[in-house]
Formats: sequence, C-alpha cells, structure tokens
Amino acid sequence: MRWLAIVAVWVVLGVIYAAPIYVEMRAEQHGHLAWRLFTWGVLTWLAWAPLTPAMIWLARKWSVVGEAWKRNLIVHLPAFLFLSTLHSAAATAVNLWVKPFDNVGGSPKPFWPKFLSQVIGSYGSDLLIYAGVIGVFYAFDYYRKYREREFVATRLEAQLAQAQLESLRMQLHPHFLFNTLNSIVGLVRDSKNNAAVNMLVGLSDLLRHTLEYSSRHEVELREEINFIKLYLSIQEMRFSDRLRIELDIDPRTTKALVPNLILQPLTENALRHGIARSTDSGLVGINSVAEDGQLRLTVYDDGAGLPDDWQLKGSAGIGLANTIARLQQLYDNDHEFDIRNRDSGGVEVVIVMPFRTSS
Repeated sequence: MRWLAIVAVWVVLGVIYAAPIYVEMRAEQHGHLAWRLFTWGVLTWLAWAPLTPAMIWLARKWSVVGEAWKRNLIVHLPAFLFLSTLHSAAATAVNLWVKPFDNVGGSPKPFWPKFLSQVIGSYGSDLLIYAGVIGVFYAFDYYRKYREREFVATRLEAQLAQAQLESLRMQLHPHFLFNTLNSIVGLVRDSKNNAAVNMLVGLSDLLRHTLEYSSRHEVELREEINFIKLYLSIQEMRFSDRLRIELDIDPRTTKALVPNLILQPLTENALRHGIARSTDSGLVGINSVAEDGQLRLTVYDDGAGLPDDWQLKGSAGIGLANTIARLQQLYDNDHEFDIRNRDSGGVEVVIVMPFRTSS
C-alpha cells in the first residue's frame, strides 16, 4: 500500500506537469503529441518513485529538524546531488525513448550532451522536490507520533477513571452497609427481635444482589430499581408504618443504563433527612422519565426541606460526594445534578444523563 501511494503521487504530479505543456503545444497545432507528452511527463516524475525511500531513509536517519540539523545537512547535500543526478539520467533516457518533441523542430541530441544539460538545469527544481519529500515525511511522522501520544494519553486517562470509579464504589458499599447494620443494632436494643431478624434476611438478599452486580459500573435501571426495592424493604421494617414509598418508573426507561448504586445514597439521604428526623409519617419517591434523548431521575421526600443558606459544596457527605464524582467520571460534563426544595415541601434530587442502553 505504501508503494502504491508513492507511485500514485508521482503519477498525478506527472499528469499535472504535462497538462499545461500539452495545452500549449495543442495551441501551436501539435495536438497529436498528446500521448507522447503525457507518457513523458508521467515517466519523468515516476522516476522519483524508486528514489523516494532513499530520501525518507535519509530524513529519518539524519533529521534536519532539531539541534543537529546543521551537521546533518552535510550528509543531505551530497545525497541530494547524487539522487538528482540519478533522476536526470532517468529523465534523459525517458526523453530519448519517448521523443515527446521530435516534430517540434531541431535534431535530437545524443545522450551525454542532453544528460549534462539536464543535470545542470535540474538542480534547482530537484532541490525543491527533495525538500518537499522530506517535508511531507516529517509532516506524516509528526502526525503519527501525535496520534500515538493521543492514544496513550486516552488509555491512561481511561485507566485512571476506572481506578477512581473502583475506589468510589468501594467507599460506597461500606457506607450503606454500616448504616443498615446500625439500624439492626437499634432494633435489637429496642428488643424488636423479629424485626431485626427480618431485616438481617433482607440485608442478606441486598448483599447478594450487590455482589452480583458489584463489578459493573453501569446497570439497567430495572436492576437498580430492584436493588432499591430490597433496600426500601429493609427501611420499611425500620420505620414501620411511618414510611410511604412512591415508585413512578416510566416503562420506556427500564433498560436505560445508569451508574450502579446511583439511587441508594440519594434514597438514604431522603430517609435520613425526610423521615428519620420526624415522628410523623413521611414519603420517599423515585421517578424516571425519558425526554429528548436523556434520562431524568428524581428522588424526593416530603420532609422539612433544605435550609435557606444550604449549599451543595461543603455540605455533601460520602454518599452525595460519591454520586457527584461518579457522574463526572462516567459522563464528564454531559449530565446534570441538582438538589433543591420541592414546591410542595421536602427535597428533590434531579439527575439528567444521556439515555443509553446496552444493545
């Protein structure tokens, strides 16, 4: 493929070189020389093809870019003179063989006088060609190195992001596990042994589900909802009749990919701040909807709401901090995360992310 590309370039240059000469000769009533002119032009430029690898080798071994360029020019100068002479010999042979201008006038010269004339007259144009080949080689070489560096940087960035996500997930697992165990301890202290046993059974189901999907950073929303149902079943035992749950999941969103365990810390915050601090019953709800190629998830409660001076920065615990960091790692800036008071009372957390499926 490389040789084909080299040959194709020189053939195209030969056609471009011969075309204006043909137009001029045709204007002077020499149109019958078309095949000779184009054959001569193409073969003359094609004579550079076998010399191109030598020029590339010289450019690679003795680079004229960098600190040693002046010293390396000492190598390139005689190399150029030698290659230019070789090309002049080939061009002279092509000219004598094709005879593109035989009927224009004058008698044809023999090889050596024509060759010497060709050598002396071609040094200037050949120098431009030599420099052009080297320049194109450096351009492609720098582009190749740039792509290689870009690929390595992208791979390292992906590895770093993977490691960071792994670290965040490992922080998140103990977070909800220890909180659930604390709830079970509280039931035992209150002598609510049956509730504690049921909660332990629910916790075992929860952990089994967690281990099954622990190696995946993204899961389908239906799997995440199943996990949240297990989690909320434990919390229902904890809060008894005080907890009301609303799940409004758009069927179109069930196969959408979401970060693993994305809803758990948000649901836990709703329970802690919306239900646990009050003796009255409270509501925790989860809503999903697909709109304009995006998935919108909302977790809400009907608790006391956020203080007027509350700010996300500096106020986020482990759960929220992990959620924000994971969204940033997975979706960069192509997502939204917002916590605000609801008009009807309580707090809602809204996440907007790209709607993607595994298929």
